[in-house]
Amino acid sequence: MAHPTLAQVVEAIASEEPLERAAVKLGVTREELVSVLREAVATPVFRAPAKVRERLLRAREAAPPDAGQEPSPRAARRAVLYVDGASRGNPGPAGAGAVLTLPGGESHRLGRFLGVRTNNHAEYQGVLLGLAKALELGVKELDVRGDSMLTMMQLKGEWKLRNEGLRPLYDEARSLARRFAAITFRHIPREENQAADEMSNRAIDERM
Repeated sequence: MAHPTLAQVVEAIASEEPLERAAVKLGVTREELVSVLREAVATPVFRAPAKVRERLLRAREAAPPDAGQEPSPRAARRAVLYVDGASRGNPGPAGAGAVLTLPGGESHRLGRFLGVRTNNHAEYQGVLLGLAKALELGVKELDVRGDSMLTMMQLKGEWKLRNEGLRPLYDEARSLARRFAAITFRHIPREENQAADEMSNRAIDERM
């Protein structure tokens, strides 16, 4: 598939957040979009409006290395954790799932049956399951990704916790998070979280 034009990229960034959604809109991968952004920012003749250029620069700084490029030493140290929770009935039989990928490529798939719980409870339990495993394995820097906007935004500190029933889980997650040298929480589309979703549902089916 042909790369999108620079005008299409700028238009997508202006109307879509986060970056993954812009990539989906343009029909390319996130890495391809990042490549176009970096090329645009590095090109002297590129003269986008100041606000757009500033936005491109921020995207460039936050984006991972291009495919095929050697990752920076800092990026190479970071593990990636995908988390999810499922509840059939909400509340109903529930499961937590997590998939932890270490910098060297080693992967750990985790699931835990929770009994009858709500979906939000299960989502937090997925986070706790993954954070505990990462700490057990000595991970120092971690990127946490999940498709529950509520959970990710609360753990980022951008949304307030309004359900006091989730308070113990939230407090435990924040306590575990503080034990990492560096940690990020990011909301991702559901289709990018299929492995963790599979584990949360397996936890229900197999009573893991």
